[in-house]
Amino acid sequence: MSPARALAFEILTAVERGGYASDLLAVRAAPLDTRDAGLASEIVFGVLRFQAQLDYLIEHYSGKPAARLDDPVRQALRMGIYQLRYLERVPAHAAVSESVELIKRARKRSAAGFANAVLRKVDRAPAPWPSPAVELSHPAWLLERWERQYGAEEAAAVARANLRVPETYVNPATGRTQDIGSQSIIPLLRLEPGHTFLDLCAAPGNKTAQALAAGARAIACDIHLHRLAPLKALGIDLVVLDGTLPLPFRRRFHRILIDAPCSGTGTLAHNPEIKWRLRPADLADLHARQVALLEQGRRALTPGGLLVYSTCSLEHEENEDVLATVPAALVVETMRRIPGRDPGDGFFAAVVMAGAG
Repeated sequence: MSPARALAFEILTAVERGGYASDLLAVRAAPLDTRDAGLASEIVFGVLRFQAQLDYLIEHYSGKPAARLDDPVRQALRMGIYQLRYLERVPAHAAVSESVELIKRARKRSAAGFANAVLRKVDRAPAPWPSPAVELSHPAWLLERWERQYGAEEAAAVARANLRVPETYVNPATGRTQDIGSQSIIPLLRLEPGHTFLDLCAAPGNKTAQALAAGARAIACDIHLHRLAPLKALGIDLVVLDGTLPLPFRRRFHRILIDAPCSGTGTLAHNPEIKWRLRPADLADLHARQVALLEQGRRALTPGGLLVYSTCSLEHEENEDVLATVPAALVVETMRRIPGRDPGDGFFAAVVMAGAG
């Protein structure tokens, strides 16, 4: 059994139970050689990006809806079909035999013959996709809301961008790997040497490192202690927050960043599992938490200070609707990046100046 395929199957199973592919691969692929780690990553992200297409193809070749299959069988078939149709360098016999072996190892031997027969039917002929949701491999409700917000053409461009392997960018100021969209947020704060800077949702610390490179004196916060661990190397004060309760600071800050917890719909090229988990009702809950964070952050600004509220979301509920709780006269500028139109992930940001009092 190929260690790359065994690991990919293990991680995809863990993702279905709530894990995140990037985090799991970072830890579990470490013992593998570069080639196996690369193949495992390719299979994991490929299956997650093209999941709707793969599930349609399972039914196309087998006559059975993917949702009616046992989880290990469905996962192994997704992996096998992805390798056969989307990866040119993988030998067909390896994709078939190892997918069947995964099913046997998962104690589903009774399905091994079925899976073998299905995978031997797979070819590269163009598929008659039944809907845009399948062709673009996104939930229909998400595509429909993007069409309402951005128009049909831009919505489709966003979805297609999410199916591509994202480029890797390095921040020249910090030397860290950091998406180009993420790099665009800190400059909005107009930091100067000596400014006191509060990063309210700091993990994993890329933006905090940017602020330090600009000469700011930083405090980094998060609600989970383990998420602050990667920031220890920055040599700054780290604070664990108690949700959105009043901030535990007596002082005020020249600059504040609220890179708010959000749906992450601007990052689906990096985090494709999000699109299969997110539900419309989640956005209302996120909106309430984001409004509370913004209110807390504004109270901690010095007179004349600036706050940047940002998300990696494309959704109005998390962006414009949150900003609508701030007097319009205090909003200095806004910025939006959209995948497929702009390089890198999607982001929204607004610069808010301190109010009176």
